[in-house]
Amino acid sequence: MSILQDLENRGLINQVTDREGLENHLKNNQVTLYCGFDPTADSLHIGHLVPLTMLRRFQRAGHKPIALVGGGTGMIGDPSGRSSERSLNTEEVVFGFTESIQNQIAKIVDMDDTSNDNQVISRNNHDWLGNMTIIDFLRGAGKHFGINYMLSKDSVSARLAQGITFTEFSYMILQSLDFLRLYEEENCTLQIGGSDQWGNITAGLELIRRSRENQGETAEVYGLTVPLITTADGVKFGKTAGNAIWLDPEKTSPYEFYQFWINVDDRDVIRFIKYFTFLSDEEIAELEKEVESQPEKRVAQRRLAEEMTRSIHDEAALVQAQKISEALFSGDIKQLNVTEVEQAFKDVPNHDVLKEPVGLIDLLVNASISSSKRQAREDVKNGAIYINGDRVQDLDYIVDEADRLGDAFTVIRRGKKKYYLIRFQ
Repeated sequence: MSILQDLENRGLINQVTDREGLENHLKNNQVTLYCGFDPTADSLHIGHLVPLTMLRRFQRAGHKPIALVGGGTGMIGDPSGRSSERSLNTEEVVFGFTESIQNQIAKIVDMDDTSNDNQVISRNNHDWLGNMTIIDFLRGAGKHFGINYMLSKDSVSARLAQGITFTEFSYMILQSLDFLRLYEEENCTLQIGGSDQWGNITAGLELIRRSRENQGETAEVYGLTVPLITTADGVKFGKTAGNAIWLDPEKTSPYEFYQFWINVDDRDVIRFIKYFTFLSDEEIAELEKEVESQPEKRVAQRRLAEEMTRSIHDEAALVQAQKISEALFSGDIKQLNVTEVEQAFKDVPNHDVLKEPVGLIDLLVNASISSSKRQAREDVKNGAIYINGDRVQDLDYIVDEADRLGDAFTVIRRGKKKYYLIRFQ
């Protein structure tokens, strides 16, 4: 099966400039391709996983991927898919974001693997855009772009009513220069990106063709986009109550990352397995049967969570996430170490106390776990209070050193799901 056929089977092709031409190009050549990632934050999020996985798919098919980080374009801002102007970050901030993202991509796609001749390489477009003069920009690229052509692009036309500055209006030319530079220096003939990048990608193809025509040459270049990933409810993938799921473990812990995939809707799980994993068609078919016959077991979700946590973090992070999940499911909190407790209860209410014995009733009130001493006594008597997973019904119970996990935390649960973290200073 060709790489394009595999991508089509997985639902990963939205648009392609010349399907038959690209098929032959990939069949007859080791193709260099690229995908760009602008540094708009200090970490990528799961919305970037499809293009990142696409680079790995092409690499596995024998082609040479380039991960381009937009240290230059990140200074400008892409209007694609936005209804308002981006706030411009300082040069120092953009450079910091760029370095963080380069390091992150290097880990995810394993740039340290030099065992073959098609390892993923990283480039930064600030290397050529940063020193370009306005004269060079206008003469070398601007003359190839008609205003009517630029206005016809969705990324621009969608913003005309709200207004768009010349800064963002010029973004497509800068991205086109990226494709031209990589074509000239790396023989890069394919750009891939999200569906919102179609206008920028085709503009790059046009710039390459026009610049080659001026030199009496022709250029065989292509563009391909992946579809916008949404959930079965129509929500843009990766948006959970407005919060991104980050790939940086400091921003989204491996446990939180694992849980995101575990909680994927039955209607989405097989589609996401096709998008994000490298599982075989045979295994995917078996998992689809499991979803249909035994959805309550969430076999497909667990498989998805395993694959994604292992590939974005590592095996140790996966084992740790599974351990935390099992501890919370069973209630055996005491098996967790300090780091695991911090991951598991990162977002629950917490309360700081000194390292000295304290009565349970007083602690429940002071930590706002129970609204009053009367309520606290009722909660304890009714068996609603658990310390580190163990039910406590002694009204005179003293929380002391024996209840501290790693001498740092005590986890109190009220009812079935309300957790509270007591931090000892």
